[in-house]
Amino acid sequence: MVTVASVNAGSAAEMAGIKADDIIISIDGHPINDVLDYRFFITETELTVRIHRGAELFDVKLEKEEYEDPGLEFETYLMDKKQRCKNACIFCFIDQMPKGCRESLYFKDDDDRLSFLQGNYITTTNLSDDEVDRVCRMHLSPINISVHTTNPELRVFMMKNKNAGKVLAIMRKFAGAGITMNGQIVLCKNINDKAELDRSMTELETLYPALQSVSIVPCGLTAHRENLYHIDPFTPEDCREVIKQIESFSAKCLKKHGSRIFFAADEFYLKGGVKLHRAPYYEGYPQYENGVGMVSCMYDELPYEIKRIKADLTGRRATLVTGEAAYGVIRDMADMINKKTGASLTVKMIKNEFFGGGVTVAGLVVGRDIAAQTGSEDNGECVFIPSVMLRSGEDVFLDDMTVKELSEKLGVPVYAVPSDAAAAKEIVLKLTGMSGK
Repeated sequence: MVTVASVNAGSAAEMAGIKADDIIISIDGHPINDVLDYRFFITETELTVRIHRGAELFDVKLEKEEYEDPGLEFETYLMDKKQRCKNACIFCFIDQMPKGCRESLYFKDDDDRLSFLQGNYITTTNLSDDEVDRVCRMHLSPINISVHTTNPELRVFMMKNKNAGKVLAIMRKFAGAGITMNGQIVLCKNINDKAELDRSMTELETLYPALQSVSIVPCGLTAHRENLYHIDPFTPEDCREVIKQIESFSAKCLKKHGSRIFFAADEFYLKGGVKLHRAPYYEGYPQYENGVGMVSCMYDELPYEIKRIKADLTGRRATLVTGEAAYGVIRDMADMINKKTGASLTVKMIKNEFFGGGVTVAGLVVGRDIAAQTGSEDNGECVFIPSVMLRSGEDVFLDDMTVKELSEKLGVPVYAVPSDAAAAKEIVLKLTGMSGK
């Protein structure tokens, strides 16, 4: 059962007489416990909603258009508490975060509902048999799963959870129910790589086409791993070997299935000094959000974005900041804009002192590092940052510094732009507006 927080004016729910603080027990006889139950059972045009109001228990008839939202609002998006991760993974990035960040940044979620609704990755260790059955019954698809390894004993060791060894059986059940999946493997040197990676890819391949794609990404290691399990970073030579192993296996998948299925993260290519593939290699970028194909996509789309630029920005100066990994592509973008418009854009590579270790991605660069490494320099008229540096929907870096605070420290405006080729257009539009041209 869930409690109604408010009722939208003029909605079907209001016309049916449902009120704030009413408790919804069931819809058409189906118990309602969270957002999945609610969304699944409100699609009909006529609903019978069982309500608990004070001491009363009664049914309300509600009429609406098919798939129309009845107009009920709840205290939380999930209508329930977000499920906390019960694992203690040896590679968990949150366990490696420095102290002093907002409390919300230390929360580990592992919620199957968010996988379906928002694309989050889950480990399946939180799923009871009933919840697995519900996913199949409701056909909640796609589901994104953090696999890491298909070796049951190794997965239990890596995740420190006795339920971790069930993942392949759960995925097979999902596949049998027609649920599509995407997977990821966080690769840890000398733990789940080499022969173990071959085993994982071999066993996961059997789930195709239900399992549509798998990204293999390097374990992120910060300088804050005190008292944590020792994991060695991948060397450039290691990265080249990982790429060779994955590409060899994925080539066989392409020949057999028409899809590579398995993709190495861009970070392996950048650190290993291996040339990235062209855009078609990534088959529509199913693992884009996991850092697979981002650089290739940028280079593929940049010429189109640059060609559309008509502005004359001669004499206009600004600074673009990025992490170490993306420095090359952002520098190339700046060079293309400068050549086309006459602007003078400078790219500043920010070393991640906040997280330390081998963290080089732009998305983990924080405000205090930008301020410390660019504050004493002439940054021109403004500073551009990729939006991926900010918390989703907020103007706040991971260290809790706001964009406004960074702007005050630098003495120039700071603007967030897209983290893809569209950044070129946004940068030019902003500079054009500032210049009055």
